[in-house]
Amino acid sequence: MTLAERLESAWYGVGRAPWWTGPLALLYGVLTGLRRVLYRWGVLRSVRLPVPVVVIGNLTAGGTGKTPVTIAIAESLRRRGYTPGVVSRGYGGSQKEPALLDDSSDPAVVGDEPCLIRASGVAVAVGRDRPAAAKLLIAAGCDVVIADDGLQHYALARDVEICVIDGVRRFGNGRLLPAGPLREPLSRLEQMDFRICNGGAVAPGDTPMQLQGGQVSALVDGQSKPIADFTGQDVHAVAAIGHPQRFFASLRSQGLQVIEHPFPDHHAFVPADLAFNDDRPVLMTEKDAVKCRLFAQPHWWAVPVRAVLPQAFFDELEGRLHRASTR
Repeated sequence: MTLAERLESAWYGVGRAPWWTGPLALLYGVLTGLRRVLYRWGVLRSVRLPVPVVVIGNLTAGGTGKTPVTIAIAESLRRRGYTPGVVSRGYGGSQKEPALLDDSSDPAVVGDEPCLIRASGVAVAVGRDRPAAAKLLIAAGCDVVIADDGLQHYALARDVEICVIDGVRRFGNGRLLPAGPLREPLSRLEQMDFRICNGGAVAPGDTPMQLQGGQVSALVDGQSKPIADFTGQDVHAVAAIGHPQRFFASLRSQGLQVIEHPFPDHHAFVPADLAFNDDRPVLMTEKDAVKCRLFAQPHWWAVPVRAVLPQAFFDELEGRLHRASTR
């Protein structure tokens, strides 16, 4: 077991974190707390954009389902007459300067999640300087900016904050990194406009969310068919996401016999990674599929999911955006 795996096991109740994580967590808490104070006092400046900004993120290290939430919000806003755009750091890519994505953007350059969001038809900009990247979206005609994974990026001022929570793992042992999974203290939740709970146990004040699928799509030609066609079959399941076990469990719940192949989050796939030397179907997340299409095989399938949220959530979000735009 690697150190990262040992730490994650300790965070979520299996074993204990090494003793040295305690002092490091204390130091981490002091430094991140000081950073928040400096922004609050105006010593460090946040950039205020001329359009409303919705920030989506989480308090824990690893994935909680932020990207499906981002896509669902963008699609809802488009149906209501807005022109949303998504700004991202572009994790997993090499792009440094702000850039707008197009249909030919390379996930190795701009990141896997931005490419997945762009494939849904939403304008996306990436860059380490997120305010500068967001200005590209505004120049392109966007009237709402959605910051994907931006809760801790205080350089971009925000009008609405949304925290996405893994409903099964929640906040683990409740300690800060590296002694626990928290990027910020749990008290930060009190400042959020919305808390979205992805599956599992929904706490008071949480907005419930479910990830729904049911179809698979061939990487080679886009052919779609029900995932139920694989019921009872042995399949290779590939996931380079923050919590691969969620993907594997989802496939098992639909009757598939899963051979697990977890990879680090944002892993840059090469053909050898998926050379399993048999003809069993290979199923992967949409986020991973965008990085594998150039060398895909006919028996490789993407498993798309969509975030299902209460209509009342979208109504309340639109109301807050309207109030922000009229200030």
